[in-house]
Amino acid sequence: MTQAYYSAVLDRPLDQVWSLIRDFNNYPAYIDGVSESVIEDDKRGDEVGAVRRFCYLGNWIRQRLVDHSDRKHTLTYAGLEALPYPQDDGRQAPAPTRYQGTMHLRPITEGDRTLIEWSVALETEPADADRWQALFASWIPDWTDSLARTLARTQPRSG
Repeated sequence: MTQAYYSAVLDRPLDQVWSLIRDFNNYPAYIDGVSESVIEDDKRGDEVGAVRRFCYLGNWIRQRLVDHSDRKHTLTYAGLEALPYPQDDGRQAPAPTRYQGTMHLRPITEGDRTLIEWSVALETEPADADRWQALFASWIPDWTDSLARTLARTQPRSG
């Protein structure tokens, strides 16, 4: 098991950030490259057990919401199928991995901003752990930057 972790300060109040990400089905609204998302079985986007199927860069991915807390401003999701390593350089790809991600928001009182912590725990072959960790360590900042850009475009600063 290995983990990728990233934290950043978002220049928006916690309530504005949480209102955007709390719905598990809202991924296309704030992650560049996600073209659509559907919650299966008529569940709500904040209902633990909900399964989202989304298209990211042309690949369909399914994840289950395993924890959601409006009080703690956190959500945790788990991949339902092993994620294949992207083929890009012709080398032998690491074996597919299983993963669980958590997004946690905390208020920063100075300036009414938000700390986002985003981590992904990866269950992979030991020989492949470093490559998987590096891949997610590069993706999570990109996803966080996409969220920040979306907030800057769509969420007026309160105050």
